Amino acid sequence: MRSDTYYMHRALDQAREALSRDEVPVGAVVVDAVGELIGAGYNAPVGAHDPSAHAEIRALRAAAERAANYRLEGCTLYVTLEPCLMCTGAIINARLARVVYGAAEPRTGMVESRANLFAQPWFNHRVVVEGGVLATRARRLMQDFFAVRREPEGGAG
Repeated sequence: MRSDTYYMHRALDQAREALSRDEVPVGAVVVDAVGELIGAGYNAPVGAHDPSAHAEIRALRAAAERAANYRLEGCTLYVTLEPCLMCTGAIINARLARVVYGAAEPRTGMVESRANLFAQPWFNHRVVVEGGVLATRARRLMQDFFAVRREPEGGAG
């Protein structure tokens, strides 16, 4: 089976696709228990006119369709940015075994930054989490994306 780094590179490929479409550069892939990539997605809420079109949700939808089952037991989600509240809920509902993410998201991250929803005792499913895989690359994509949007009109005069 391939390494977490290999699959995170595939998620980064998805993030670059989002970037090419002027979307926030977040990408995700779902890998089954035998190491087959069964779903991929990139952020597309602007282009899809869909507030739920986060990379994780799109990757989960693709994987569930391919598996013909909304339960993705034994699967791992690789995502370039720490999941938000909505995506964390979808991950729990899909019954993923594992989540591997790149960069932390200090404002909205619900795995370690703002809260740890996976650790809450009221959920009937536990998810194993690993953060920081290729974090520098994932963070750089985000920083570059937002730096361009924060530049004053006409450049640095």
